[in-house]
Amino acid sequence: MEPIVAFLHFRFAVALLLLAVVLGVWGLYQFLRRRQVSPGFRAGFLLMTALTAVQGLLGLLLLTVAQPRELLHVLYGVFAIVFLPGVYLYADRGRAERDERLRRAREAALLAGACWVVAIAYARGFMTGG
Repeated sequence: MEPIVAFLHFRFAVALLLLAVVLGVWGLYQFLRRRQVSPGFRAGFLLMTALTAVQGLLGLLLLTVAQPRELLHVLYGVFAIVFLPGVYLYADRGRAERDERLRRAREAALLAGACWVVAIAYARGFMTGG
C-alpha cells in the first residue's frame, strides 16, 4: 500500500505545481489587463485548494509509515492547506468596494499572487520530501 500512496503523493505534487504555475500566469495576465478573474479561474483555484487537501491526506497516510527527509516538508503542506482558502475568502471580501476596477484588480492580484506563493511552497516540498 505504501508504494501506491507514495506514487500518488508524488504525482499530485507534480500536478499541483503545474496547476499553480498555470493559474499564476493566467491570474497575472488578467491583473495586467485589469480584468476580473473568470469563473474558470476561480474553479481552477478551488480545484487546486481541494487537491492540496487530498495531497495532505496522502501525506498523512505516508507519515504513519515513513518520515520525510525534513519535517519542513510537512510545514509546507500545512501552509498551503491553510493559506489557499484564506486568500480566497479574503479576496472575496472586496466585493462591496465602490470602485469596480479596483476590486477586480485587487482580486486578480491576490489570487494570482497566492498561486505563485504556493507554487514556491510546492517546489520547496519537492526539495525537502523523501
